[in-house]
Amino acid sequence: MEQSAVKYISTRGKAPAIGFDDALLGGLARDGGLYVPQTWPRLDAPAIAGFRGLPYPELALRVMRPFMEGSIADAALAGIIDQAYRNFDTAEVAPLVALGDGEWLLELFHGPTLAFKDMALQFIGPLFDHVLKARGEWITVVGATSGDTGSAAIEACRDRNAIEIFILHPKDRISEVQRRQMTTVLSANVHNIAVAGTFDDCQALVKAMFNDQPFRDRHRLTAFNSINWARVMAQIVYYFWAAVRLGAPERAVAFAVPTGNFGNVFAGYAARATGLPVGQLVVGSNRNDILTRFFETGAMQIDAVHPTISPSMDIQVSSNFERLLFDLQDRDGRRVAAIMEGFRETGRFAVEARVLQAARAMFDGARFDDDATRQTIRGVLEDFGRLIDPHTAVGLAAGRARRRDLGVPMVALATAHPAKFPDAVEAATGVRPALPAHLSDLFERPERCAVLADDLAQLKRHVEERARARAAA
Repeated sequence: MEQSAVKYISTRGKAPAIGFDDALLGGLARDGGLYVPQTWPRLDAPAIAGFRGLPYPELALRVMRPFMEGSIADAALAGIIDQAYRNFDTAEVAPLVALGDGEWLLELFHGPTLAFKDMALQFIGPLFDHVLKARGEWITVVGATSGDTGSAAIEACRDRNAIEIFILHPKDRISEVQRRQMTTVLSANVHNIAVAGTFDDCQALVKAMFNDQPFRDRHRLTAFNSINWARVMAQIVYYFWAAVRLGAPERAVAFAVPTGNFGNVFAGYAARATGLPVGQLVVGSNRNDILTRFFETGAMQIDAVHPTISPSMDIQVSSNFERLLFDLQDRDGRRVAAIMEGFRETGRFAVEARVLQAARAMFDGARFDDDATRQTIRGVLEDFGRLIDPHTAVGLAAGRARRRDLGVPMVALATAHPAKFPDAVEAATGVRPALPAHLSDLFERPERCAVLADDLAQLKRHVEERARARAAA
């Protein structure tokens, strides 16, 4: 296993290599690219075998430590990890549930906001605090959410003196539970913004703010969503957690992932690059199928965003795909920068046959409309007595449709609690899932949220005004 400090480089090749702490606080690289390890740390088979029987926090320490060499002492890191997973409603943190025929659900929704984003963000919140305290600095977190990242980021950042957080969501395009989990947090450092547009519009506004270097520097902007490498790093852990329980490293394991922004499934790719025997990664898409179309044709082409019952996947620009593209293009940052510039201008790019072949060696994609999603939700209740949310249903259906080897376990990532999408689940099953006790009064809590146009100048004014008001307080 590599023990030297890992450096982080941009997928677009122009930003200098930096250490983990700077990648954490910077979020997006200054050349507009995303940070990735300069070389992938490797965990060998004996090290992975040694993970068996470890509790989740201890396994997380061992998996993430190589990505953070030279950054933080082991004792401090262990304390941050323990704090992160103390707020989950099960000691297992991420239970692995058998469905039969080698199919499994990995439940990633036992954190405080009931979604897989808690698996990383409950760790990153106190990690930011630790690094900022050591440096005597503060930051402004700016992020876009298609539903779940926002609430998880807010929960992780609320009431932290060194962090100001602004979260954008597409107005009327997320579930009411998702919205209220954000807008009912009234902490002074939390600012919710509903944008009149799609998630892709929100994401474009965030990227535009990061690319305004004077504005970025003045407000010390950083990202909390999967633009930030630390988010992906923390998600690598649960791939190891599931695979080791199913026989790794002696046995390969496949994963099916409901995917919009590509960060969750890229963490599976990163786990494989780190040494985990991942046999297959299946990308599940709803009607917004830009990723499935890419794996079918080799062309990435933006289409209209269609509202669905799995709104966190209502995306047509998958930001994290750039990290995979970087590896597929032999880590040629200049080539990636040219491709992404063309994509920004035309809404389309295509890769060569050899690149598509390399992508298909690991990835498959499948799409499912709302009717098929409801069918899967209903079938899982009838066959196994379990309620699943629409996103989990898309991932599970994709795994079933594209499974290559019945002898390899297929783990479907259960990314959200069914109560986050009660209307869709009830429509599919006739059963309305109840919110856990700590959220039972969610619909009675007061909300606070600004509504803004899809306009960069207006958004920057909004951030400036609130940042000044907080600084003067």
